[in-house]
Amino acid sequence: MQAVYKPAIRGLVIFALLALILYLSGCSPALVENLYVQGIYPIISVAQRFLSSFFSFSLGDLLYLLLIGYMLWQIYHFCRGYLHKRLRKPDWLLAVLRVLTFLFILYVAFKLLWGLNYSRLPIAQQLGIKNEKYSAKELVALGDYMVDQINAIQKLRKPDTLRKQIYTAEALETKAAFSYQQLAVKNPFFKYKSPALKPVLSSWVVTKIGLEGYYNPLTGEANLNMMLNAANLPFVACHEISHQLGIAREDEANLIGYLVATASPDLNFRYSGNYCVLKNVLFEIGVKSPADYVRLRKKINAATLKDFKADREFWRKYNSNMFGYMETTLDQFLKLNNQQKGVDSYQDIVLWLYNIHKRELKL
Repeated sequence: MQAVYKPAIRGLVIFALLALILYLSGCSPALVENLYVQGIYPIISVAQRFLSSFFSFSLGDLLYLLLIGYMLWQIYHFCRGYLHKRLRKPDWLLAVLRVLTFLFILYVAFKLLWGLNYSRLPIAQQLGIKNEKYSAKELVALGDYMVDQINAIQKLRKPDTLRKQIYTAEALETKAAFSYQQLAVKNPFFKYKSPALKPVLSSWVVTKIGLEGYYNPLTGEANLNMMLNAANLPFVACHEISHQLGIAREDEANLIGYLVATASPDLNFRYSGNYCVLKNVLFEIGVKSPADYVRLRKKINAATLKDFKADREFWRKYNSNMFGYMETTLDQFLKLNNQQKGVDSYQDIVLWLYNIHKRELKL
């Protein structure tokens, strides 16, 4: 073995072993919960948000661009050297070793900075929310309850208030953080320090991909697509902040987003929380009881129906065919991170809504 390969092989072995250890540790939710979720991660996340708060823009987006630029530069440099016959055959092996090491480094960094949260104990279990299954009749009763809730909230608001509301990321951060703090008084699970909610650098690109927002594990920032209709923004803000608290799974982030948004003293936040999960409930009813779906749609107030229409027109205008491609990619990503139901896991919010409100349902 030539001496030139020894450092590359050593680095590859070290990071491969670290990756294996982190992967195997994810097989024990109790271990992850005790050592990572309750120990290491809170320190990492608060430090990340504290540092990123010094920047008014999305620092994570900038780092992603720099990382992509670095990778493209390395590919260009390698291809340029090959075309000019500057590479000998053994250099291919060295290049492969370096690429594999780089991939393992990315995996280790992702797992340590945030990814181990995918293996934590179930959030619904920690919050005392049961997983009792519902019947079709109970699902429809939940639909009636949710529609009544959003109609009641809409009556307290001025007509079209939320649709015409112009939010800033700063205002959303302040109001969402306040709602988290209110809930933290009763349950420390919702404790949220050093808020860092940022608009994405390019809302147009993110919209074409089909994202409403995302969490950046490199910097601990919650990023919002500010092009969204105002009816969605408060809920999405609460959802993305939940990722900062270590809620990795999308269905669980929806649950926390709903609980936080609807606990807010701000009517627009409460409207947004009910509005966004109502779409999930109606979808489920549409699959299992189409006739009741039609009835419930007619029962919804006119302003909310306008919001539904605005959402459809928004995604039809900007999303094109990219949404289908992105959904497939997201589905595979979720399955690789122990969410075997893939994008179907989003509908677990309906099950939890039923268990949260079942005592209030009219059956």
